[in-house]
Amino acid sequence: MDSMVSKRIQLLSAWSGPAVVVLTLIGFLIAGVLPLPLGPDDSTAKVVNFYSHDTRVAAGLVIATLGLSLIFPLIALIGVHMARMEGRAPILTFLQLVTGAATGVFLVMPMILMTIITFRPDRNPELTVTLNDISWLLFLTPIGPFIIQNVAIGTAILADRNGILPRWVGYLNFWVAFLFVPDILAFFFHSGPFAWHGIFIFWLAFVAYAIFLIAMGLVLRHAVKDFPGTAPVEPFGSQ
Repeated sequence: MDSMVSKRIQLLSAWSGPAVVVLTLIGFLIAGVLPLPLGPDDSTAKVVNFYSHDTRVAAGLVIATLGLSLIFPLIALIGVHMARMEGRAPILTFLQLVTGAATGVFLVMPMILMTIITFRPDRNPELTVTLNDISWLLFLTPIGPFIIQNVAIGTAILADRNGILPRWVGYLNFWVAFLFVPDILAFFFHSGPFAWHGIFIFWLAFVAYAIFLIAMGLVLRHAVKDFPGTAPVEPFGSQ
């Protein structure tokens, strides 16, 4: 591929990080997910009423789904630069790509499920509540791939001797991974700061992930400008 074309693609992929945050915020605000998300302690009537505004909610969720889908170009670009860091046998690169793809699915699927709820707002209220529970818990609790992805990125950056990405970005990834840990508690609380809409679950993870996306996008943008070409990865069996 022509180097200029490759550079443009990489720059667009870098900007997809901040774009995820902006489009998802817009979608959530249109849908009414923000500023006050539905909580597990909300009544059946409140949950059903939320999804009864089907056109507005569906439109916002579709925008959020498209926004979250932009995580995939960023994951690919992170993989490109991690491969340059590792050289031969880029195990952390492959690990980041696999877990990054999983995180993208875990982010997009709950949005699709919520949109499906709006498709038939007159369904059995108990089924609406069940689907809403599944959507929110699926959105917030599968923290394993997220943590592994951030740890892989952080480890690769700190082990890199070429300074392709700043070391503070490695430490940032470790902090983001740590801040995801409380999310698993959403299974055990229906109200308060550890419920899925609480400050230590939704808001902490939301802010931490937004910082990760923006920081990685901007740092990778500078990396692409400094290293417009991509050094080939050495074959596994080379000496």
